[in-house]
Amino acid sequence: MHWYLDVLKNYAVFSGRARRKEYWFFTLISSVVVVFFSVIDNQMGWKLGEDAGFLGTLYGVAVIVPSIAVTVRRLHDTDRSGWWILIGLIPLVGVIVLLVFLILKGNEGDNRFGPDPKAETSRWLTAA
Repeated sequence: MHWYLDVLKNYAVFSGRARRKEYWFFTLISSVVVVFFSVIDNQMGWKLGEDAGFLGTLYGVAVIVPSIAVTVRRLHDTDRSGWWILIGLIPLVGVIVLLVFLILKGNEGDNRFGPDPKAETSRWLTAA
């Protein structure tokens, strides 16, 4: 759960790097929250349109900036510019390429976007 909360705490931080674990746990928990809110919206009849519910839309607006920020930091971990997020706008092929970039293992050691977040975590654990 702390991976999700860390992303929300750094909601507008576009610099630095994000581990795969941070990105995918945030994505997983966000997906669970969206499903939960969809169930509530359907049960309560809170519809904003044919497919959009009130709570789901409110949550989506609340996490749009943190989602973009963690995606940019994840791309930084693979030594790619955050502008690569725009490749996702290309139908099908762009989404697949972006997904591959997000799945790839991050660069070991420091890169142009900052220190290795995996190494920082292990240093913190051994110091404690």
